[in-house]
Amino acid sequence: MRKSAAPRAEPAERLQKVLAQLGLASRREAEAWIRAGRLTVNGAPATLGVRVRPADQVRLDGRVVRRHAAPQLRVFACHRSPGATLGRPQEEGPGESAMASRLPSRAGRRFIAVSPMPRIDGGLELLTSDGALALQLQRAAHRLESEFSVRVRGELTIEQRSGILSGVLDRGTALVVERCESAGGEGANRWYSVSARGGSGKDVRQLFERQAVLVSRVLRTRFGPVTLARTIGRGQFRELTREQTDALLAAMTDSRSSSP
Repeated sequence: MRKSAAPRAEPAERLQKVLAQLGLASRREAEAWIRAGRLTVNGAPATLGVRVRPADQVRLDGRVVRRHAAPQLRVFACHRSPGATLGRPQEEGPGESAMASRLPSRAGRRFIAVSPMPRIDGGLELLTSDGALALQLQRAAHRLESEFSVRVRGELTIEQRSGILSGVLDRGTALVVERCESAGGEGANRWYSVSARGGSGKDVRQLFERQAVLVSRVLRTRFGPVTLARTIGRGQFRELTREQTDALLAAMTDSRSSSP
């Protein structure tokens, strides 16, 4: 008579990672909770590095943390208006609503922005309640190619465009700028379309300002394979489809394998 196979033990994961995946806190915040003695595992005070399984009971300030199945890699593409708040309700002014507060609550209690644009600028923002995924995307952001629309005062000279294409930043490092092309404009304002690998909105603004260019707006229009659709108006959002999320994950994997 054959013996039945023993049931496989559920994999154990670090408590910080579990809380981040549930959208309750970042890993750093979870570590602070552990140090403060706010977390227990099966009745015992949690310690840094402790691993938990689905059957373990985790409590935060005495209240049970429900280990429900987290939503499957939900990522939202948001069209943020320049000057609008993104994810900190305490920063909201009268009549304002942080972008993250408009996302469906069933998708998570805490949303994390990936490589957010400076508040004075805007365009495409990616938000997710999965802390582990947000961390992976943030790391990949330094290797993925993004596109920006930049509004400046007057037309760029040949020398200014050459300086922007060099990608040199104040800190001495350089971005890989694939292109910088005129995209029209009205009056004294001119728009330029810029494609750069690993560039944040702050970096792109700096590239122009280093060339003595007066920049009035920087809008991100693409992050890796995710493009800001024209159908997403300012202040609106749309959840990425399964295909779009898969393409984003594939781009992250490709960027890791191609990095030196």
